[in-house]
Amino acid sequence: MSLQVGIVGLPNVGKSTLFNALTSNKAEAANYPFCTIDPNVGVVAVPDERLKKISELIKPKSLIPTSMEFVDIAGLVAGASKGEGLGNQFLGHIRSTDAITHVVRCFDDPNIIHVSGSVDPLRDIGVINTELLLADLDSVEKRIQKVEKLAKTGSDKKAKAEYDAFKKIVEALGAGRAARSVPLTDAEVPIVKDLHLLTMKPVLYVCNVNEADFSAGGNAWSKQVEEHAKSEGNNAILICSAMEAEISTLPEEERADFLASLGTEEPGLNRLIREAYKLLGLYTYFTAGEKEVRAWTIRKGMKAPQAAGVIHSDFEKGFIRAETYHCDDLFTLKSEPAVKEAGKYRLEGKDYEVKDGDVLFFRFNV
Repeated sequence: MSLQVGIVGLPNVGKSTLFNALTSNKAEAANYPFCTIDPNVGVVAVPDERLKKISELIKPKSLIPTSMEFVDIAGLVAGASKGEGLGNQFLGHIRSTDAITHVVRCFDDPNIIHVSGSVDPLRDIGVINTELLLADLDSVEKRIQKVEKLAKTGSDKKAKAEYDAFKKIVEALGAGRAARSVPLTDAEVPIVKDLHLLTMKPVLYVCNVNEADFSAGGNAWSKQVEEHAKSEGNNAILICSAMEAEISTLPEEERADFLASLGTEEPGLNRLIREAYKLLGLYTYFTAGEKEVRAWTIRKGMKAPQAAGVIHSDFEKGFIRAETYHCDDLFTLKSEPAVKEAGKYRLEGKDYEVKDGDVLFFRFNV
């Protein structure tokens, strides 16, 4: 399942530094706007301790985590929706992603230019959100113009349904509210989804602070962002991108000691990846055998045949049943035979909704 999370923000907020740390790719990070023009895409392993714990009990030949894609999108500026600073190109890159991590500068550094001349997270968030709103408003208004005449005649039910859904969105955008805040009927959801609206995408705010403020649990600026995120129904997390970049360059055997010196057990990036994963409404299930233990990504609510299809389309087409147990039962009972003996090993059919942490073996015939 290929899903992309776009990393957005104003120029010089630490997006490319964060991306480099996430992916160990070297996207250019420079002290001037628009140093990133084409989006950099990196595939990132999703950290999951359960995978390691399963492998310790199953003892496979290989271990394969699931992954997701992060896209480093160039810095937006005021006027982007009207083409300022290569804005139309950048907005197009965001439109193709499934979710947004919005990096907000919550640190002061005279050596790093701020595009607006000073650090003000709420102002910066306002700039980005306004540009996304304006771009969406333009898109929806154009679609309304196409269907309005047919909708008002009353003879075209499809046009009427589209017009009513689009009007809801326009009213919200015009009032400064994101498209995702609009309550839609089941019939309206696919209509609006077809527009690929920027403000319909789920958002995670990333407060980029310096190392001292990260150790202190944040600063006044990051607290402002957290409160703003809460008011929108979104989450915000704390990251020091410079520190994460340093951790990513260390040999694996030195990372644990470095993290311990900072009073933490894992890089902040692990939490960022997990939060982005959660933002997209994703679950992980596992397949486990002597050859490999592997993690697979599915959307929350997927039934067993669709989950099988993530491995191969033939698995879904010829689905017979799923043999399953939850990884927590394996951790408690220590072996698959013990799981079976305890009655925790089950046979499930086509209507089974896969749970996060399920270990699955699919029976199929094509």
